[in-house]
Amino acid sequence: MIRSKPSLTAKSLLAWLRLTNRKRTYAELDRFRRSIENSQAKGDQGPIRSIRRRFDVRRSEVDGRPCYTIRPRRGGNGKHVLYFYGGAYVHQIQHDHWRFFGRLIDRTGCAVTVPIYPLAPEHRCPETTAFVRRAYDEFAADVDPEDRIVMGDSAGAGIALALTKALRDEGKPVPKETVLLSPWLDLTMSHPAQPSLDERDPYLALTGLNEAARLYSGRLPRTDPRLSPLFGDLSGLGALTVYIGTKDVLLADARRLHTLCTEQGVPLSYHEYEGMIHAWMLASIPEARQALEEIAHLVDRSLVKSV
Repeated sequence: MIRSKPSLTAKSLLAWLRLTNRKRTYAELDRFRRSIENSQAKGDQGPIRSIRRRFDVRRSEVDGRPCYTIRPRRGGNGKHVLYFYGGAYVHQIQHDHWRFFGRLIDRTGCAVTVPIYPLAPEHRCPETTAFVRRAYDEFAADVDPEDRIVMGDSAGAGIALALTKALRDEGKPVPKETVLLSPWLDLTMSHPAQPSLDERDPYLALTGLNEAARLYSGRLPRTDPRLSPLFGDLSGLGALTVYIGTKDVLLADARRLHTLCTEQGVPLSYHEYEGMIHAWMLASIPEARQALEEIAHLVDRSLVKSV
């Protein structure tokens, strides 16, 4: 499904990004490296104040690392989202993520668990993947399979899809829904359309993404499905949903996923929004509110299935 005509608010956000040259963080290697240092120096600060004030927040640990579960103070529908945040495998969770979780909980009554996974360059893919799996096992122990939803944005969406594929390969129940927001699906960054997409993207750039991929992958080939879940069989993964914008350098690989699912006969709900930037679903714009409403229906759909 392709959506057109960006709102005036979305156009204003795009103009602001270009005016402030936010792309320089990913386009200039020295700036990108400094951004990693600055982000990781903050450490784990947990949910922002508004989330702690409005919801029930519980902190647990997996391998000594924090996982936060956020629930409505009253009610709730039993649905549980395991969310992996984006940040190119090197940046900490952002305030916009917590605000998005709050909007999702308000709309659906679900619970959201957020594992604070280890970041590169100190930690590489095998360690992060192992942590993610143990976090999922902790999450799944208390959640009925019919109530499990795995979701993520950007690098976190890559983690989410890699996790679902690993569960399938092990013969374990896969989540009822895997929702991928602006997913980073292929760390090879080799699609021929990406240089031209880089020119249109006002936020991400191939320079920073390739550096992040190098730091996270270590000695693994970037075609390893733990790094690049676009590779390999896509069948048997439950319900898959993708949201992407046309001003995102990762658009080419989202479209490849759509093509591969079609070729392999895999059902995929694909939502492409004209003029939208990377991770626009987390922003305060009309398109994000529309996407949130659609994502909420996925949670509601799971609820109907489990009755």
